[in-house]
Amino acid sequence: MHTRNKLKLGIFAANCSSGRAVTTVPERWGASWRENLTLARDADDAGIDFLLPIGRWKGYNGDTDFQGTTFETVTWACGLLAATRRITIFGTVHSPLFHPVIAAKEFVTADHISEGRFGLNVVPGWNEGEFEMFGATVRAHELRYDYTQEWLDVIKRAWTSDEDFDYVGTYFQLRGVRSKPKPWGGTRPIVMNAGASPRGRAFAIANADAYFTGATLDTLDGAAETVAAIRADARRAGREIGVYTTGDIVCRPTRAEAEEYFRYAAEQHVDWGAVDYMMRIREQPPPDDPAARERWRKRTTTRLSGFSMIGSPDDVAATLARVSAAGFDGIAFSFINYLDEFRYFRAEVLPRLERLGIREPANGR
Repeated sequence: MHTRNKLKLGIFAANCSSGRAVTTVPERWGASWRENLTLARDADDAGIDFLLPIGRWKGYNGDTDFQGTTFETVTWACGLLAATRRITIFGTVHSPLFHPVIAAKEFVTADHISEGRFGLNVVPGWNEGEFEMFGATVRAHELRYDYTQEWLDVIKRAWTSDEDFDYVGTYFQLRGVRSKPKPWGGTRPIVMNAGASPRGRAFAIANADAYFTGATLDTLDGAAETVAAIRADARRAGREIGVYTTGDIVCRPTRAEAEEYFRYAAEQHVDWGAVDYMMRIREQPPPDDPAARERWRKRTTTRLSGFSMIGSPDDVAATLARVSAAGFDGIAFSFINYLDEFRYFRAEVLPRLERLGIREPANGR
């Protein structure tokens, strides 16, 4: 994230099998270590700003066990940071599953490996089926953020305190905490959050450097008001915050080819078993609203959030320019097959973004 690019670009969810595409097509992302390593190096060479993983512990069943094969994100980040030179790489961490003193040390280790390129995406968690694997309980919504606030407070103090310290809170009672070394270069890892509820947004504004919020193609032109409101809330709290969103890309030489491939992957080869399982565990939308459930079911076929950019290189570049014009600092996106599709994106879309003035050439970062 430490670049001059007006619109930061990130690759999302490559640590998970199938990425965010709930499809059975054979070319879907496998997420092997070799694939992740190659993708990270390609992205680093291309000047991509960050890699953002999903914190996932078990899959969503269906024919593909969607997102069933995943890498733990902090160790994944460490391996990729050691193999790259410039790109920021995040760990996505469920606060209830990592003790804050251990977590603080892990994050500092990643930060030193990369000389300051590690980022922390902190999430309170919601998936009871995953938490049960750890014998952990999903707290009520408001309490999740109360707990995570204490968790992050302990970590930040471990990063900054030169003396041993005690911490006495509602959830943590710690004595004689000591943590060395401190983060690389006298700074600290960038902190990201994507809380969508009023409580989650308040937590992000109080703590995050980068806040992810939703957008759609239909609302993108009006998103400037939302972005400005988030920044205004942060400034009233005495902070500056970057505002980001998410999306998915299907890019082909022509719009017709891109739309044809999207239909093939997202309509003809959907892993409906995984989609229906996600609907059950998320309890969204309510079972007594069949029309809304069917809309949600169709919308989820190729993404879990954000919007799809489907078209030619000119189309995708134009949509990303709209994201920038709306005031977003950046966007994290995914592909169906990350390696093949990113290489086409690099060759065709990135030069267009440079000509539009929202990206610097990779060698000018």
